[in-house]
Amino acid sequence: MSAEEAARGPAGTGAGTPAGGADTPAGGADAPLGGAGVPAGGAAGVPAGRSAGLPDVSGLPGGGPLRRVARVVLLDPRDRILLLHGHEPGDPADDWWFTPGGGLEGDESREQAALRELAEETGITDVDLGPVLWRRVCSFPFAGRRWDQDEWYYLAHTTQTVTRATELTHLEQRSVLGARWWTCRELSEARETVYPTRLAGLLRRLLDEGPPASPLILDTEIV
Repeated sequence: MSAEEAARGPAGTGAGTPAGGADTPAGGADAPLGGAGVPAGGAAGVPAGRSAGLPDVSGLPGGGPLRRVARVVLLDPRDRILLLHGHEPGDPADDWWFTPGGGLEGDESREQAALRELAEETGITDVDLGPVLWRRVCSFPFAGRRWDQDEWYYLAHTTQTVTRATELTHLEQRSVLGARWWTCRELSEARETVYPTRLAGLLRRLLDEGPPASPLILDTEIV
């Protein structure tokens, strides 16, 4: 996942292994992993979001241009969502779960970046990529530096549920533990830290109402 967003949060309990057993390796590239958030079950209601306008970039500590990131909300035929398990390099106890994705490379589009990152981090290539669901600006520390990012979250569906990392960068090899498919209920009851914030509520709304007519603008998060 080339320079992706890294998120931080304390280790949780109860859902730390993949649906079929132990964590299966995931893939990615040199970049942070997740974002900023709260335990997945910490806010049961539908998260705040607005369907018009642009994310608020005021107050970001980095001061430079935002890194353009494409992320994938990947659902299987059982409406489970695929998340990667990341941690601060050198500190596996400082861990979190996050959606696949990463920064754009060269002149590729957001859609191309989303599919490339998903393939690199999970080995999943049989994907039906849909619309942009959410947009989020975040800023967080990871691997000794600060990351300011403009993230677009794409809906995608697949029948391919076995994950296998194919192109992990050196940084990702030190900071990605594996992957797991989560049900909405598992997310809502989990104590792990998950990014984006209130993902369980966002997923519930998506499953109940379908994709929004235009992307929801999620709250800016600064860690």
